[in-house]
Amino acid sequence: MAAASALAEEPGFTRALLARRSVLAALCVFLLILAAVLLATWIAPADPAAMAVRQRLSPPGTGYLLGSDPYGRDVFSRLLFAGRVSLTVGAGVAMIASVGGILIGLVAGYFPRLDAPASRIIDAMMAFPDILLAIALVAILGGSIANVIIALSIVYTPRIARTVRASTLVIRELPYVEAARALGSSTPFILIQHILRNILSPIIVQATFIFAYAMLAEAGLSFLGVGIDPSTPSWGTMINEGRQYVDQAPFLIFFPGIAIAASVLCLQLIGDGLRDALDPRIARQL
Repeated sequence: MAAASALAEEPGFTRALLARRSVLAALCVFLLILAAVLLATWIAPADPAAMAVRQRLSPPGTGYLLGSDPYGRDVFSRLLFAGRVSLTVGAGVAMIASVGGILIGLVAGYFPRLDAPASRIIDAMMAFPDILLAIALVAILGGSIANVIIALSIVYTPRIARTVRASTLVIRELPYVEAARALGSSTPFILIQHILRNILSPIIVQATFIFAYAMLAEAGLSFLGVGIDPSTPSWGTMINEGRQYVDQAPFLIFFPGIAIAASVLCLQLIGDGLRDALDPRIARQL
């Protein structure tokens, strides 16, 4: 009865996640941004590629909600469609890096003979600054959306791999894993059923942070002119296009900068909330 009572008092995952107002606010803001981006086709007041040179650099409120760019294109419409690219890059990198990191980390942590070479590769890749390695990879692969996702996935895969490897090294020595081996369970079954299922929490949290890091990295690459093709609008390319007009029209970099900062901040707060909600000790306190 005591155990049942204690379990009944245990806060659920959703309750623990939303226990902090900052996390709840961040989740609402991010969902609002996501909804606006997904519904851009219906929300955008104009074609993001339509030019009106006579109205170039119009300030916000003079026929354009957020002003117009050097070619007379509506900044608000471009901001919405550019968000699709930025969020796609972030989500794509988070998913690919998570899958790659899980595979490498499980292999390195479970098989002692493969641990040393895999760990050296992980350490070597993490020794390079993220942005420099990303620039080098994009320069080799080319500046398309797919290539930027691949390049950033290679950059951030070692982060997931290191987390998975460290957790696997601990779990593989636990009694229930040794019992599974003694019962003749196959290695793939042990890796998936007994190890991966028990380390999903830190992977989910790390993937949330990588989502944010990837968005910042894509913006940095586009700002430097080595990321996505300038003809494809993203928040980073919008800042790159507007920097030479910052004295005349500071709103050109202000609004995409706010979009990036808000999205990244929300993801960081959501990641902190997930970490707390998935940690039983902290969840009890919440």
